[in-house]
Amino acid sequence: MSKQTTSAVWVKGIAELLAAEGLEVPALFAEAGIDAAALDTPAGRVQTENISRLWELAVERSGNPAIGVAQPHVVRAASFDVVGYAMMSCADLRAAFERLIRYLVILSDTFTMTMSEERGGYRVVFVLFGGDRPVPRQRVEFIVVTLIGYCRWLSGRDVHPLAIELPFPPPPDPAPYRAAFHCPVTFDAQRNSLLFATTDMTAALPTSNPQLAELHERYAGEYLRHFDHAQTSYRAREVIVRRLPDGEPRRDEIAGELRMSERTLQRRLEEEKTSFVELLDRTRRELAEQYLGRLQLSLAQAAYLLGFADQSSFFRACKRWFDLSPGQYRSQLLRQGAGRVGSF
Repeated sequence: MSKQTTSAVWVKGIAELLAAEGLEVPALFAEAGIDAAALDTPAGRVQTENISRLWELAVERSGNPAIGVAQPHVVRAASFDVVGYAMMSCADLRAAFERLIRYLVILSDTFTMTMSEERGGYRVVFVLFGGDRPVPRQRVEFIVVTLIGYCRWLSGRDVHPLAIELPFPPPPDPAPYRAAFHCPVTFDAQRNSLLFATTDMTAALPTSNPQLAELHERYAGEYLRHFDHAQTSYRAREVIVRRLPDGEPRRDEIAGELRMSERTLQRRLEEEKTSFVELLDRTRRELAEQYLGRLQLSLAQAAYLLGFADQSSFFRACKRWFDLSPGQYRSQLLRQGAGRVGSF
């Protein structure tokens, strides 16, 4: 099992949803291997694999494959913990997302997020890592719903994205998604993304307060130092994910973007019991598991997104990771029902 974890505060929001849907949360937690007592500890963390297992069990027990979007109008502001305070005091949603991206590791080191400006809006793209377990679509969909709900709460307006992309097959029943998102949703996409209108992202927030923003920024920075042990590998992985479609990133490139020397990067990764080669390989493997579970991606496209120069290099990597070729691994996922990698 990996060492990637998510804040217990975020998992508490999941527990509230499942309880509201009539599920026996303590039993689900026990079966998923989650210590329920950790939810009452501010510094508590939950393994990423256990969270994915929790969502699998929730779908199984509820019989509702759309459970991740079951309560779109419930705002779970507390799920954002100290990061939420830093976001609240920002001038607008654009600045709030910048704060979220900066302090995201406080909420989860399984998650990377970027924001870019494009015509008519700002696109937020995120990648979720599941460690040694595939990520259920419900886990991703809950994140999307929670982000949208928090944007509405922060802004005091009925903010909804212009468009959403999800890398999962279209659901048999689209009604819960229409009710949750109120915007066009592209399924079988190559990424998780939300496109927000520029007007929504730049409108002043009613909670904006420059003095409090400075205070919350300082407090979040102090809180972030508790995660120094995982900072370098987390930040390096963020850059790796962003650079992979441009080819295999080099260690000196990553070090440069992190504004440190190559030797310093190597030393800090060693302190975190890893290396650049191991981090790059682990990141690629986890992304490969996700990409091979997306039938809309050809094997050539998957190889490209993972930064391989050619398909033969991708083939050799898959044989090393899974003891199977890319095509054989995809076929294995299909035989297993693929329910855990994004289909109903």
